[in-house]
Parts: sequence; structure tokens; C-alpha cells
Amino acid sequence: MVVIFVFVSAVVLALFGALHWYVWRRLVRDTTPKGSLLRRAGSVLFVAGPLLSMAAMTAEGDAVPFLLQRILAWPGYLWMALFVYLLLAVLAGEAVRPVLRRWLSRRGSGANPRQPVLPPVQSTEEQTGNSGAKELVSAAELPAATEHHGDSDAGQGTTGHVAVLDPPQTPEPTPSAGTDPTGPSRRLFVSRVVGGAAAAVAVGTVGYGTYGVLRGPKVKRVTVPLARLPRSAHGFRIAVVSDIHVGPILGRGFSQRVVDTINATQPDLIAVVGDLVDGSVENLTPAVEPLAGLRARHGAYFVTGNHEYISGAEPWIEKVRDLGLRPLENARTELPGFDLAGVNDVQGEEEGQGPDFDKALGDRDRARTAVLLAHQPVVIDDAVRHGVDLQLSGHTHGGQLWPGNYLAELANPTVAGLERYGDTQLYVSRGAGVWGPPVRVGAPSDITVVELASMQA
Repeated sequence: MVVIFVFVSAVVLALFGALHWYVWRRLVRDTTPKGSLLRRAGSVLFVAGPLLSMAAMTAEGDAVPFLLQRILAWPGYLWMALFVYLLLAVLAGEAVRPVLRRWLSRRGSGANPRQPVLPPVQSTEEQTGNSGAKELVSAAELPAATEHHGDSDAGQGTTGHVAVLDPPQTPEPTPSAGTDPTGPSRRLFVSRVVGGAAAAVAVGTVGYGTYGVLRGPKVKRVTVPLARLPRSAHGFRIAVVSDIHVGPILGRGFSQRVVDTINATQPDLIAVVGDLVDGSVENLTPAVEPLAGLRARHGAYFVTGNHEYISGAEPWIEKVRDLGLRPLENARTELPGFDLAGVNDVQGEEEGQGPDFDKALGDRDRARTAVLLAHQPVVIDDAVRHGVDLQLSGHTHGGQLWPGNYLAELANPTVAGLERYGDTQLYVSRGAGVWGPPVRVGAPSDITVVELASMQA
């Protein structure tokens, strides 16, 4: 197993390095002069970025001081998101390059060449009969140079001045704008245009995605009709929040923003559906304290997510209880009009604390409506077998970073939104926070107010 792990790690690192080299080549080497300040700066960025990313991932856990985790998390995880979109933009640019080169070539070949201009007479030669010496004369002296002087005696030499003109020279054609007869300049121009556009798109995408996270989740409202819900419970509103992920990146300020947003909806009940934290109770107690301010007529309930088991589920269950939330550990409570049940996350199976549907739902009155809180959507089949009317889940983040939603679809029955499975409906929230990069693209964060609607006359 160790050999396989080492081999897989080596392959992943090699691929990681090769992709960085490819993007560096396109964005830095192909667009900057050798030895220039820009090339050196770009090269430093493409070395420091992946190193910070690996450091941020390996720093998670109680073995590393929490302050160091916070210092590494922002630049390390931001680089991960930025590199994803740099890579996608550069790959898209490969399709643009030949089109741009062809356009430039046609534009250059279609330009009107300049008319050749004859140069002025540059020199003449004076031929001497006796010595054969040559003497330069100007164009102004040409008339005199054509006259013959001398003695008619056969014994004396004859001297004559003859103008000798160089043949006209055709000048080298001057390249017109947009042409490049040699090639390198055109290639450099194309590389800079495509590389600059790729970098601008990637930076803009990540910047906007980061702004969306820091701004906080928006409220989404969904009405769910339930056949067995009595008229007395019609209009009951549940504020569903999942995947807050309080940790090294999102701290106390973000927690307070989530609490304020939930309380502003004035819900009847609050459901915190797992992945509340990324870290230990010791490190994150100040950051989660605002959760004590959650207010709802029928209280706030909590079920564990996979990250609670990574961070220490038992201490966190006690902590949320201290904050005024009621944990549902494979348990059920009766509310006016319906039963509210909750199951532990499937990650708890490794500790013998996984979901137990029989314990949570086995002895209930099947005539009553059942609403289930379960962090991961994958337990929907168990919910169907136990006659659950509505399952509320999170976990997927809606994919968080496009095109991650396509990967999330491979592992989850529903990535986001409301879908029906037999007589059971499943609603999956995109979550309030983030895991890893503090960026969301194509999957905005949300807090959902689910309004239950009775179908009984």
C-alpha cells in the first residue's frame, strides 16, 4: 500500500508540475523577453503559487498553529482557484491562436505594396587612358565629362571624361502595418494577445467569485407541496443553511453575517445541515459564538457533516448544544404538523457513528409527514425506504467552481435544487460558505427558506 501511495503521489505531483509548466510557458515565456523583469516576476509567481497551495493543504490540522493556517490559507487556496481558470483560459486560447494568425496573415497579404522609387545617381567613374585612374564626378559635372580634349598627334595620349551610371536599384519593400515577413514578431503579438486575454479572464473570474463569497449568502425561497402535511402546518418556514465552513478563511465576521441573514427571514425553524466548521473547538470557538444569536419560533437544529468528523464530531456536538442549537443524532422530534428527524453523516461510519435510519424513523407514525435533515444527498434511497416526505441536504456546494458541478453530478443524485425520488422530495442547498478556495463560480451561496405547503383541501 505504501508503494502504491508513493507512486500515485509522484504521478499527481508530476502532472501538477507539468500543468504549471505549460501555463507558465504560454503566459510568461512566450510573452516576455528573456531575462526581463516581467519574466522573472512571472516565474517567481508560478513557483511560489503551487508551493503555497501545497503548504495550505498540508497545514490543516491541530499539529500546525492556527495562525499559520490562516496566513497560508488565503494565498494558497486563492492560487488554486486562479490556476484552474488560467489553465482553462489558456486551453481555450489554443483554439484562438491559429485563427488569429490566419487573420493577420490575410490582412498582411492584402495590403498594397509601396511603389518602388528610383534612387538618385550615386557616382560616376573617370577613365584615364594613360594610367587607368578613376575619378568620381558629380551629376552636375556630367556635361563636361562628355567632352573630349587632347592633341591629335599620335604620340600624345588622349584623355576623355565619360559618365558611368550605376544601374537603378529596386528598394526593399517596406512592410505595411500588420504584416510580418519574418514570423517571430507575429508569433509574439499573438502570444501576448491570447495570453493577456486569458490572464484577464481568469483574474476577473476569480475576483468576482471571491467577492460573492465575502458578500455572504443570498436568501433563496422554495415552496414544497407535501401531500400528508395538515392544513395547520401550511406555510411553515424552515431556514436551511449548510456548509458554512467556519475555519482559517471564514471567521467570526462571516458567522455573524450568516446569522443576521437567517434571522432577517424570521423563520419558524432553523436547520443547520452539516459542515459547520473546518477546525477544532479550541481554535474556532470565538468564530462560532455568533450562532448563539440564531432565533426561530421552534428553535434551531443541527446534524453533523463529514467535516465535523474530520474536526472532531463529539466536541462540536457539545459546542453547538452550548450555543443553543439542538443536535439530532439519529433522532426525531415531533413538531406541530410533522416529524423532524436527523441522521449522522456517512463519514461517521468510520467511527461507528454513521446514519441509523431505523433509530431515527423506525417507530414513527407513518401517517404523519416526515422531514429529514441529512448532510449528504446520497442517503436519499434510505429516506425513500423509510417513507420520508422531504429530505434537506447540503454537501455539494453546487459544485462551487465551474465546471466542478459536472464532477459533483458523478457522486451525488442531486447537486442543487429540488427533485423528486418516488414519493420523497430532495432539496439540496449550495451552502453558505466554501471549502478550499474562497471562490464560487457558477454556484452562488445561499440560505434557503423552504416553505411547506399542504395539499389537503
